[in-house]
Order: sequence, then structure tokens, then C-alpha cells
Amino acid sequence: MIASPFEWLIGLRYTRASRSKGQGNGFISFISALSVAGIALGVAALITVLSVMNGFQKQVRDRMLGVLSHIEVIAGREPITDWQAVLEQAKQNSQVIAGAPYVSGQAMLTVEDTVRGVLVRGVNPQEETKVTDFLKQLSSGSLEALQPGQFGVVIGKELAKALLLGVGDKLSLIAPQGTLTPTGVIPRLRQFTIVAVYDSGHYEYDSTLVLTHIEDAARLFRVEGVSGVRLKTNNMMQAPRIAGELVRKMRGDLYIRDWSKENRNWFAAVQIEKRMMFIILTLIIAVAAFNLVSMLVMTVTDKRADIAILRTLGAAPRSIMAIFMIQGSAIGLLGTGIGVSLGVVLAENIDKVVAFVEELFGFKVLPPGIYFITQLPTDLHWDDVLTIGLVACLLAFASTLYPSWRASKVQPAQALRYE
Repeated sequence: MIASPFEWLIGLRYTRASRSKGQGNGFISFISALSVAGIALGVAALITVLSVMNGFQKQVRDRMLGVLSHIEVIAGREPITDWQAVLEQAKQNSQVIAGAPYVSGQAMLTVEDTVRGVLVRGVNPQEETKVTDFLKQLSSGSLEALQPGQFGVVIGKELAKALLLGVGDKLSLIAPQGTLTPTGVIPRLRQFTIVAVYDSGHYEYDSTLVLTHIEDAARLFRVEGVSGVRLKTNNMMQAPRIAGELVRKMRGDLYIRDWSKENRNWFAAVQIEKRMMFIILTLIIAVAAFNLVSMLVMTVTDKRADIAILRTLGAAPRSIMAIFMIQGSAIGLLGTGIGVSLGVVLAENIDKVVAFVEELFGFKVLPPGIYFITQLPTDLHWDDVLTIGLVACLLAFASTLYPSWRASKVQPAQALRYE
């Protein structure tokens, strides 16, 4: 339905009149202001909350990828004996920029009377820093001390804290594959020396992942070759697509996995949480839209005489409906515009807003002793802003339909009877 110029003129005039002092019904003006404020606050809150959630997701994802690789090429039934050939196959894809071999396995870590299950990853220190970042900055110790045959290990900060360990301390790793002797199966046990402590910022890895030289890990697990090759791409967000291309082109008994599959449950939970938060906060906009319905119903009641006069002058019911739809949509667009502007400003300056609130009320939103981060991260996605704006506009437009239809059904004779 395309509105004519006079419909736009009257609809916009009603919008201005309902918000002007001394004109129209004061209560209608109040409800109109509430509708604009409600829509604006709902849109701003939704943009800000989703930006903070995106920021948390990005920060956790980046910390995960500091430890994980973008793509892993994992050996099948037998270890990979020529990992350089596998890397060359992968590098035929121009988006694969680096690779590093590894040997991994589950083991039991023992220190005096304490026993913990850990994941042991044997790495080549020179190659590993090409695909991951967390080993470039260690809390203590040096990666250069991780030499083959020295049986040194690099452990996480949380594991070191839990077991009261530091650089130079000893620990033992027990491989699950035992050695068969005349007296039975004897577990393979090897003592290691801690040469460095890393801090990836992710508790799961800092408390369970132990690194050693790839040759020492191969001796511990008795592996002839490597367990796989870790790959780095030029765009981690394209890793799932690149992994799919590698699956089709690489040959051999190999399993290819990208970072999103390795943490599928976590990312799925985050996406569900975002969707639920979007639905919950959209209800705020819906409540404001109900206020818009109330305002338009009262406006139609207040303007019954005007409607009757327009009808007697030849205005069609469609034109009356268009006038009030324009009025309600204009209020909805105004609230959405204010909300989008406010939400973008808040999302881009959330750290300053939180600092002001902390100083004003004298408390910390994220205490350093409890959380791994001390500031609220934010990551504004413009596609989220566009979606929120469209949803708010659609709700505002839908709210105008019933009151506008009621206005088009006003009978001129009955409306003017008591005027």
C-alpha cells in the first residue's frame, strides 16, 4: 500500500502534534513518549548485550586457538611416518601457511601422592610456534630448554598452581600402554623435569595439557612416526571450509578436523545462549510495541471527529488506515533510530561505562581474583545491528495494523452526532 502525499502530511502532523505541548491529549503524548523510550531502550539493550556476548565468544575462541591449531590432520590406524609429505599435500591449498607435527596421548601424572590425568602433546619447539601463539610468551622458564632426550616438560599455570610445582621440579608420567614381562604388565613410567610454565588464559588447557619434545613423547608412547600435523591458515574463520577442501583432495588414512569441530559443544551452547538472549530481550521491544498499540487506539478515539471530516471530504477508508499507520511507524522508526545510535555508542564504549559504574558504586564488575579477564570484552557485529533494527521496525509496523483498521471503520455520521 503506497501512501499519497496528503496521507503522509496528516500522519506526520499527528505524530508531531501528539508530542507537542499544548496540543492533543496529554496522556496520549505521554504514552507516545513511553513507546519511543521503550523501543529505544530495548534496541539499545539488545545491541549492547549481543556485542558483549560476541566479545566473550571472540576472546574465549582466540584463547582456545592460542593452544589449538586451525586444522588438524590426524593419523588413522597407523602413525604418520612422513609428516613433511602430508604438510606438502596440505600446502597445495594456498590458504594453508604453516604446519607442525605432534605426538599426543593420555597419561597419568604423579607427584608424590597426587595422581592426575593429563593430555601429553609432543611438539617440535621450532615448528610449533609457527601454528600456535601461547608458547611465545611463557610465565616462567624457556622453551629452548625443551631438548630431545632431556625429558623436559612445559606445564600450564593452573596445573602448576594445583600441584605446587615450578621450573626445575620433577614429575612422573605413566603411559597407559604397559610393558609385558614374565611377572605381568608393567606400566611405562618416565620421570620428567619442568623446564617452563605457560599461561594460555584458558583453564581447561592450563590444567590438563602437558607439552614435551616430540621425540620424548614418541619414546614414552612408543610411536614410530607422529600422531598428526597441526595446520595454520591465513583466515581462521575460513578453516571449516578449508578443512572440507582438504578432505576432498588429501590422500591416505587421515582424519581432518578444524577448530570448530574440536569444541563443537561449547560453540553450540554459545549460539543457543545468544538466540535465547535475543528472544528474551526482544520481549522488551514487544512491550514497547504494545504501548504503541495503546497510544494509537487512544489517538483514534481522540481523532474521531477529524476522521469523520476527512471521510466526508472524500477520504477512503484505505487513506484513513494509511494515516495512522504512518503515525505509528514514524514513532517506531524514531525509537529504533535512537536505540540503534545509543546501542552502538554503548557497545563501542562499554569499558568506559563499566569503569564509571564501578567508580560510582565502589565495586568491581569482574574482580581479578575470580575471573580471568578484568574488562568486559565487546565485539559489535553490524549484521546483528541490522537484524535488531529490522525486528524493531517490523514489530512497530505490526502494532499499527489493528488501531489503523479500527480508524478506517469509523462511521462519519456516528462520529459527528455529538460534536
